[in-house]
Amino acid sequence: MNPVLPGEIAIKSESDIVAARRTVRDAAMQVGFGMTDVTRIVTAASELARNVFKYAGEGAMTWRQLEEPGRMGIELRFIDHGPGIADVQLALQEGYSTGAGLGLGLPGAKRLMDELDIQTASGQGTTITLKKWRMI
Repeated sequence: MNPVLPGEIAIKSESDIVAARRTVRDAAMQVGFGMTDVTRIVTAASELARNVFKYAGEGAMTWRQLEEPGRMGIELRFIDHGPGIADVQLALQEGYSTGAGLGLGLPGAKRLMDELDIQTASGQGTTITLKKWRMI
């Protein structure tokens, strides 16, 4: 199995969300995740890419392969320079939304992945890092 090369995709339009989904699917499969986990990873990536576009207008997604003793994984990072998240704990509650959505994006991504980290500052943007692991 060849290592996944790290990369970055700009998120500026709806078509970039589709490209991010496709890229994440390919990278997750290359890392060796099964179809169930690939679907989970792609779903989480899709939610966060959509949030970048919807709330910040534009941003980027980066990805890279992770390797530690006994496990491999994938890291996805969503970066924007939008308004930031005013209340992270509230944003992580299912059903809470500052837009017209269902409020499932952040809590759903957290549930689908193994790790989620949010760095945000009002008026400066948000960086959300997701990780998913598999045993080797």
